[in-house]
Amino acid sequence: MIEARRLHILRAVADHRTVTAAAAALYLTPSAVSQQLTALEQETGHRLVERGARGVRLTPAGEILLGHTHAVLAQLERAEAELAAYGSGAAGTVTVAAFATGIAEVVAPAVARLAGSAPGIRIRVRDAEGDASLPMVLDRQVDVAVAVEYRGAPPADDPRLTHVPLYAEPFDAVVPVTHRLAGRAEVPLAELAKDPWIGPYPGNPCHDVVVLACENAGFQPRLEHSSDDFRAVVALASADVGVALVPRSALRGMDLAGVVVRPVDGVAPTRRVFAAVRRGAEGHPLIRPVLDALRAAAEA
Repeated sequence: MIEARRLHILRAVADHRTVTAAAAALYLTPSAVSQQLTALEQETGHRLVERGARGVRLTPAGEILLGHTHAVLAQLERAEAELAAYGSGAAGTVTVAAFATGIAEVVAPAVARLAGSAPGIRIRVRDAEGDASLPMVLDRQVDVAVAVEYRGAPPADDPRLTHVPLYAEPFDAVVPVTHRLAGRAEVPLAELAKDPWIGPYPGNPCHDVVVLACENAGFQPRLEHSSDDFRAVVALASADVGVALVPRSALRGMDLAGVVVRPVDGVAPTRRVFAAVRRGAEGHPLIRPVLDALRAAAEA
């Protein structure tokens, strides 16, 4: 009989690529993870992982078992959801990880809605970029992630996750008031090819949006200044050290005295925001109202 907790460990090792990283995510020691993998191999009668200088990879037998693991763990999530519904599940804590503007745009309004519609549900919020929040869901550190599509992100049909689309928003061009294009109604990205750029660090999903938009305009942006805080990005632009693309919602309430904000000429770069939970958990009586509140906040 295969133990479900060992399937969790197998998936963590597949996700994180090393025993050490998987152990850290699961709050176990590396030796405990190795012991559980060995026990799982004994249960299945197959070698499941191969260790190398660059980490751990699954064997063909391990890949077969991983495919079943996604289905088994999703079904266990559904079982927990149904049992919680049977027992009413009207009270409890749900942890939501989201990036800063996502918290302002949908998470905080959702918390306010739930205070009236589901007062028994307590929301705990953690600030995390989209590329960090999805692994947090998979590692069971949080229940819900509010994340952004980015290159390398798990796709919408990933068997480990259920995606709930929330909203999409354009990026606007932010240039100094003295910039040669400041008088334009719209800014063509191709005309910013020779400018120094200000943007998020690699790994931040917004970095991917900026780079991809510039690549589609025919150039690689010369990122001379980096910050994940858009207030800092706008402040640097106002100091006339470069240009930037910033999500429209991130600009609300900022001091824009030293910059000009203009739509991008043509197809605007866009970030698409979604909520994600472990597949099977979307029907849980604590999580379902949170997803509904996030959707309602996004629609509003």
